[in-house]
Amino acid sequence: MVLPIVEYGHPALRSKGRRIETIDARIAKLADDMIDTMNEAQGVGLAAQQVGLPLLLCVVDVLDAEDPGLLLLDGQPAALEDYMPLVLINPEIEPFGATETVKEGCLSFPGMQGGIPRPAEVRVKATTLENETLTFTATGLLARAIQHEYDHLQGVLFIDRMEPRDREATAPVVERLLRRNSL
Repeated sequence: MVLPIVEYGHPALRSKGRRIETIDARIAKLADDMIDTMNEAQGVGLAAQQVGLPLLLCVVDVLDAEDPGLLLLDGQPAALEDYMPLVLINPEIEPFGATETVKEGCLSFPGMQGGIPRPAEVRVKATTLENETLTFTATGLLARAIQHEYDHLQGVLFIDRMEPRDREATAPVVERLLRRNSL
């Protein structure tokens, strides 16, 4: 089921996610619905905050991207199709590597993009829907998408990290969204 995506101004977007203690049918259904929502919106990631729920849950799928990056298990590339869409519950991340500034968008800021500096790689430890621990390293778009969604789980938005020039240029759009969506 496709869920409504909340836009900037909705309080859930600034809410830090609560830890998920029990992975049950409700969480599995939410993850499935989030994947449907992400796919319908043609996104590469979606956090629970973006559907109005302050939980430590996000989904990512870069499989159809031109240059998706790598998912490394014990230093070896894994087949992305075996892991996408990726459901990350209670993720912990450790970004590392050279910082790169790349244009990003966000489903909660429709039509808006800006340069976001992020480390090129990230180590991830998360729980899967099968209640197993998944530990891996990601590069490229996959690393960037995971960092973007992790930020959402912490109540941090991409405008908070945006290059000053881009933030200034997008300020009118941000203000319009805030006026339209503040509760």
